[in-house]
Amino acid sequence: MYTMSSKIKLFSLILIIIGAIGLVYSFIDAPSSVEEVKEMLHNDQASHGGESVAMESGHAAEEAHGDEHAEHLYHQLHNKPWAAIYVPALFLFLISLGVFVFYALQNAAQAGWSPVLFRVMEGIASYLVPGGIIVYLLLILSSLHLNHLFVWMDPEVVAHDEIIQNKTAYLNTPFFLIRAAIYIVGWILFSKFIIKNSRKMDDGFDLKLHKRNFKLSAMFLVFFIVTESMMSWDWIMSIDTHWFSTLFGWFVLASILVSAVTTIALVTIFLKGKGYLEIVNNSHIHDLAKFMMGFSIFWAYLWFSQFLLIWYSNIPEEVTYYASRLEDYPLLFFGTVILNWVLPMLILINSDFKRINWIVVFAGIIILLGHYLNFFVMIMPGTVGESWFIGIPEISSLMLIAGLFIYTVFNALAKAPLTVKNNAFLEESKHFHY
Repeated sequence: MYTMSSKIKLFSLILIIIGAIGLVYSFIDAPSSVEEVKEMLHNDQASHGGESVAMESGHAAEEAHGDEHAEHLYHQLHNKPWAAIYVPALFLFLISLGVFVFYALQNAAQAGWSPVLFRVMEGIASYLVPGGIIVYLLLILSSLHLNHLFVWMDPEVVAHDEIIQNKTAYLNTPFFLIRAAIYIVGWILFSKFIIKNSRKMDDGFDLKLHKRNFKLSAMFLVFFIVTESMMSWDWIMSIDTHWFSTLFGWFVLASILVSAVTTIALVTIFLKGKGYLEIVNNSHIHDLAKFMMGFSIFWAYLWFSQFLLIWYSNIPEEVTYYASRLEDYPLLFFGTVILNWVLPMLILINSDFKRINWIVVFAGIIILLGHYLNFFVMIMPGTVGESWFIGIPEISSLMLIAGLFIYTVFNALAKAPLTVKNNAFLEESKHFHY
């Protein structure tokens, strides 16, 4: 039986406290009005030896342009702490969801290699509840106009935007929040029922429970593949309201799956290094590493396909999505390709390397960093534009959510034996060798 160590508790609590302090500071430090932004711009120009061009010239057009720029910059800077917390909140919640998807896939496929890893997957999936609550709260706060993350929620913007007006049958706040609630509640309920049945089988093998989990897993996968696409449209793609891509749901899915499998591998290797999970062998790690590399290639294929089709067609309303990223986020935009495809493939393409724990951990850290930046690049251009910077809001938000994630996962792992009992494929999994 695993017991959560005091070091992990302390580490996670330190992350939570420091992250919370930094995030509060970020909200306090954000400009509270357009006038404050105008003053910031004025002081910035004065510090460079000049006064505002609009102020000196007295031209009304230039003043109007200056006011428009100040208002635009205000929305970006005001959004910055909100976007900073939204990125890790969504990313880690979707990792937890992706882990449960992978777990359901093992049940539905009747896989024989993976049951020794089930409790690790169940532990990580436990973050679905707190993670879902945090994401939904952020969506509610956005709907209350406390930020400008989703421009289609602003009635003034919609009134002057014909494209958004044509999407209001789908993109309206009540329907948006109802859909979000259906997604999150559905995912959580499926996870609770399936994991509860798994825990019941520790008392003795029950064929009815085994078949029930098979059916529930299959039903969940059907529910997930529909809701995941809609979720990616709602929570990410609608930030860039004018833009759309039919590949986007699959692109997000690939990022979720590779991050999820990587998290399973890292937690498994950590626990094994601490003397737990003795029956997990190098072949299990090898298979996880194969999935890490395979999903990385799948992600790269979708990244390239989406980019190539839009670049080649050169339709203005489509290329604007990439134009903003290539102009303001070039290093991160192309850096994600290196982190999420080039390096994982080069590191893990060797079969022997997939059995060496430290190499898998090294590749895993690169993958998680790369896919965090992938979510950053998907969300930030539409919310903070060119005003992005990885500073206190971004770092403190990641610390806060990561601390909550670590505490929840390892606390859940301590509530049940780390190896399932009486699973139909347990013996096959124990003696799995590639």
